[in-house]
Amino acid sequence: MPGGDVARKHTLGGAAGLALLAFALLYRFFPGVLHMQPQTEPPAAATSVSAQYATAPSPAMPWTPPPSSARTPSNIAAAQAIEQGTSLADALRMGPPVATTREVAALLKRARAAEEQGALFEPKEANATDLYRQVLTWAPNNTEAETALDRIGGALRDWTLAAIDRGDDNGAQRYLEAYAQMPHEDTELEQVRQRLKALRQILPMLARAASLMKEGHATEPPDANALTIYRNVLSIDPSSHLADAGLAEIERGYVDKALAAAAQDDFSTADHQLALAATIQPGSQTLLETRTRIDGIRKQRAESVLTQARSALDSGDADLAEQLAEKAQNISSDLTGLDQFDLRLRNARLYASLSPGQVVRDRFLDIAGSAPSLVVIPTGKFVMGSAADETGHMDNEEPQRHVRIDIGFALGQSEVTVGEFREFVRATGYVSDAEKLGGSAVYEESTGRIAERRGTTWQDDYRGERADENLPVVNVSWNDANAYVAWLSVRTGKHYRLPSETEFEYALRAGSSTRYSWGDGNPDKPLGNFTGAGDRSPTKRSWSSAFPRYSDGFWGPAPVKSFPPNAFGLYDMEGNVSEWVQDCLHDNYVRAPHDSTAWVNPGCAQRVVRGGSWGSDPDQVRSAFRTAAPDDTRSARVGIRIARDL
Repeated sequence: MPGGDVARKHTLGGAAGLALLAFALLYRFFPGVLHMQPQTEPPAAATSVSAQYATAPSPAMPWTPPPSSARTPSNIAAAQAIEQGTSLADALRMGPPVATTREVAALLKRARAAEEQGALFEPKEANATDLYRQVLTWAPNNTEAETALDRIGGALRDWTLAAIDRGDDNGAQRYLEAYAQMPHEDTELEQVRQRLKALRQILPMLARAASLMKEGHATEPPDANALTIYRNVLSIDPSSHLADAGLAEIERGYVDKALAAAAQDDFSTADHQLALAATIQPGSQTLLETRTRIDGIRKQRAESVLTQARSALDSGDADLAEQLAEKAQNISSDLTGLDQFDLRLRNARLYASLSPGQVVRDRFLDIAGSAPSLVVIPTGKFVMGSAADETGHMDNEEPQRHVRIDIGFALGQSEVTVGEFREFVRATGYVSDAEKLGGSAVYEESTGRIAERRGTTWQDDYRGERADENLPVVNVSWNDANAYVAWLSVRTGKHYRLPSETEFEYALRAGSSTRYSWGDGNPDKPLGNFTGAGDRSPTKRSWSSAFPRYSDGFWGPAPVKSFPPNAFGLYDMEGNVSEWVQDCLHDNYVRAPHDSTAWVNPGCAQRVVRGGSWGSDPDQVRSAFRTAAPDDTRSARVGIRIARDL
């Protein structure tokens, strides 16, 4: 029995022998794994057919072969097996591919050279196709040759289609015959044959269309024009590039005329030519780009004319300004700034014929009657809100801000009366929220409080009893007020609305900046219907909070215009009844507009109420005081004051 050292030597010797055998087998059948194959050139790898052979070779486009790879068909299988984790023993059991001989390697080298030179199927004696086929004769499983023939077949198919697209019948036939001899899908071959068949049918038609184009008969006469022929060609071969090019040429004629017209400010002609172009190739890129270009010319020209209109208006020539503005609008109806200029122009024309403070009363257009009297409010600026140290100041009245009233408007001379609201209800059959919801909040003499009472409507006064016609209408909601001004707009043809909160405070202050419109202290004479210490109810009730030493003689609303107007000619802005405005409620004036526009959010549930009423304590009569209520609220202390754009 051998000793341990001898046994170890036998073991090591056997292992070394097996390793040497494996190395020899690997080198014999998979020499590429060991990077030992100097006898062949690297073959071309498969690439995208459409990317490499989009068109047939020509002097302007030399043949470009696909990139080469360092891996050959003889070692691909073993290399892939090892890369994928296959053991050496398993790779050996898979068996070798057909060996690459020196003769096959030489053929592959010649085939690659022919392919690089663009000799895919011609000349007969030295073309890549024949050489690759000869490789497959000697090495039937040669992957490189198989891949190359697939690639060349795809290129020949694409060359055939390219020749068809440029109208080359002979070239297409030559490439098609070669393609038919290559590996291919039968359906693809049949499709290409049908395209060539269609080409032979449309070539005479295309020649006729080209002749008509030269004669100037692109679209006329109806029975003999190029447009009709090109469309007939596309009905035969929807992929015809030549027909598409013909349509593009016809379209270009219209596009050029459109651009020429736009350059002369003749935008109506430009639009007409673009409309004609759109009938040729709707949605084409050329058409879209031209329309964009003309729109740019149109906008630039319109902005220039509008600038001239502004200059004319600034110099006081409203007639010229209006003419120029109309010209700018005709050039570009959606030009930014036109609406704003129109407002300025209308305002200027208004002041040319009216004066601030003048009373306006619009007659109805289609029925007898007229809207309530309005007062033209002068433009200007003021500080809205109240300072923190003002007595009665509330957080929702800040921050104070400077506001400009640049757009003229007119405001109701007084509150809307019961009689005026009755005209609206009679004409429309309108049903108010008080009637829909069953009542309103009115004053109860027995308790001295405002409480809900069933059956009370706009026809009733602050106590829920039948109201006189010249009293301000109360028990109306914001919805009712909005419906009323909409009706006035229809009847008069003017734009009636509720005033914005900014407009209301501006008109209430009427140039003042104090706590009240008359000053900071208590009124020393009857100026309006406020809570006064000297006022008494029918049962001799008095106010718990009121202006001292003041009495206006009324408990509840007074008939409109019972007290002197303010500096703008408006009645009862501080008292009598509070009034709805357009704006939604906001907690403060942060981000509030700095002009006269209403601050409205879609779907808001609460609307602002401005101005004191017959039942407001002195702090609520302040010029800056504001409160709000849901838009269906009805109260004996809230009514309506209208506004109109000028």
